[in-house]
Amino acid sequence: MDDAVQTYQRQGFGASIPLKAPYGLLIIDFVNGFADPAVFGGGNIPEAIRNTQPLLRTAREQGWPVAHSRIVFADDDSDHNIFTLKVPGMLTLKEDGHNSKIVPELAPAPGELVVRKTVPSAFFGTSLAAWLTQRGVQTLLVAGCVTSGCVRASVVDAMSLGFRPLVVSDCVGDRALGPHDANLFDMAQKYATVLTRDEALARVAGVRAAA
Repeated sequence: MDDAVQTYQRQGFGASIPLKAPYGLLIIDFVNGFADPAVFGGGNIPEAIRNTQPLLRTAREQGWPVAHSRIVFADDDSDHNIFTLKVPGMLTLKEDGHNSKIVPELAPAPGELVVRKTVPSAFFGTSLAAWLTQRGVQTLLVAGCVTSGCVRASVVDAMSLGFRPLVVSDCVGDRALGPHDANLFDMAQKYATVLTRDEALARVAGVRAAA
């Protein structure tokens, strides 16, 4: 065990968050632009998209509330913000643009919420928290991209709003693996449960059976 992990453990980080039903699934920004290495993609994002497909099927089979997010800016850029000063290319993500569309293999089904946002968190300035609360969600499974950006921001907000985040580690991706790994570690220590897809589904099934 390296010194960093020992430090976190000594200071009391990394406690377990018990999973609690009902469950929900949030899929963050798996859109064409983030699937394309020539636009905003790269790294392990394609693999995360593939891994999320069985997760989404399970969520639908179990009847969980499912929400998706997209980054979408006005056609005239009237809603530009500090995020776009830092990453000007985000302004290319428009409502009808190809790059802002959710990838076909994860296309929303009727009844699933699609959140449009202009900042990293899927919660900030959107109806997502109210929508999940109305449906009684306690534990929120999280997939999407990028791990170090919109995923992390959404997970921190989910925890702050009283949800129990469960980050599905092989269903989140980043354009660079260093930030991906570092942020999975940090979220596991401070904000969320972090499990692989198979671990998460087995844990959920175990909690359901025990109940």
